[in-house]
Amino acid sequence: MFDDRTDAGEQLATAVAQRDVDADVVLAIPRGGLPLGRIVADALGVPLDVVVAKKIGAPGNPELAIGAVSSDGSVWRNAEMIDHLSVDETYVETQQDQVATAAREKAQQYRAGRDEIDLEGQRVVVVDDGVATGATTRACLRRVNNAGAAYVLLAVPVGPPEAIESLRDEADEVVCVETPSWFSAVGQFYRTFGQVPDAEAMQYLDDGS
Repeated sequence: MFDDRTDAGEQLATAVAQRDVDADVVLAIPRGGLPLGRIVADALGVPLDVVVAKKIGAPGNPELAIGAVSSDGSVWRNAEMIDHLSVDETYVETQQDQVATAAREKAQQYRAGRDEIDLEGQRVVVVDDGVATGATTRACLRRVNNAGAAYVLLAVPVGPPEAIESLRDEADEVVCVETPSWFSAVGQFYRTFGQVPDAEAMQYLDDGS
């Protein structure tokens, strides 16, 4: 569906522009969301910043998300999964604190001394390169809402229908270019989908990069 993140960003920018969004700021979810976020921010003529969240992994299976926490501590818990796995509350709370600290440090690293943009009363577009389960995306959206944003639009090029639909509870509007029912991973819909190194991702935060 997409040649690479640049192609996806251009298609996403077109889809967002068609909504006549009067945005104040674009927030990209690192690392993969930053190439797309820069394209969307430039198309809208607004600043680009980051919103960071990290998942809480299940005991013994860190890749299985039982929740996610953003840099300000905004949390989403997968209560159904936690109950199903009988995860101890102490484990969840400990992981929640550790993950919030890691997300905060990552956000500071990306801003490299720049001030965080005040989101109070702002119209915000949150961008990523795709949604799989939506765990970290949900925590990011909660962080933006908790910061007092007046309007939040989630913009992603691809995601499974059920995950995209569930995220509508967290945003005022969701723009998704493609919602294929046959979904296993975001990368399957890109011809080129390499990892974006931190150093490269941070360059997108510089105006005009």
